[in-house]
Amino acid sequence: MTVPPLLIAAHGAPSCPPSQEIWVEDLAARVAALRGGPTLGVTLAAAKPFARKAAQAAALGPVIRVYPLFMTDGWFTKSQLPRRLAAAGLAPERLGILQPLGLDPGLPALCAARAQQAAAARGLAPAETRLVFAAHGSPRSPRPAEVTRQVGEAARRIGGFRSLSCGFVDEEPGLEDALRGDGPAVCLPFFATRASHVLEDLPEALEAARFAGPVAEPIGLDPGLPAMIAAAARSAPNGT
Repeated sequence: MTVPPLLIAAHGAPSCPPSQEIWVEDLAARVAALRGGPTLGVTLAAAKPFARKAAQAAALGPVIRVYPLFMTDGWFTKSQLPRRLAAAGLAPERLGILQPLGLDPGLPALCAARAQQAAAARGLAPAETRLVFAAHGSPRSPRPAEVTRQVGEAARRIGGFRSLSCGFVDEEPGLEDALRGDGPAVCLPFFATRASHVLEDLPEALEAARFAGPVAEPIGLDPGLPAMIAAAARSAPNGT
């Protein structure tokens, strides 16, 4: 059976589109090696490459799987991404849009393992350590924070951490508030990539809170992510 083409769609960086385009293309290559089928990486921030790769995927099969590399099922995944795909000539009936990264059933275990590794590197016992999720949030919708807390609590249980705190860039409680607290803690950036929030907002909050615990890499950079995406594509209807 022919393996359907897969598009991995990320937000990208409007201020510097090529940087994120290179990253998502590398991710797509690793996923392709695991699933044995055509896999392309695109970002919404790079309009011309998006249209070119969408057309390339359209030529590879009648049905195109799409994996939204977003941390929630909000406006970008429900409205903007389908609109951009339609504008690129991909009719809705040809698309199989999968659950976004933030709702992938494999994500809590991935987060737990990443946090456990960060804690172990510093000699911290999870049962005595607070898990801090640093995320984006939204001032307009409760959904991003809701997803963050759901995944965070599941990761806390799986990883055996003492408690969970969630802090956000765009809503309360802020990152600095979540990072403050008594006892040992480990911070997990609940972001798809290493962009401005991870490079600028999070370091500022860490310094302001005088956070002394380990800080893991963003979960979207986890080495286990390609296998998780490949598994999601395989588990979709006709997603061999």
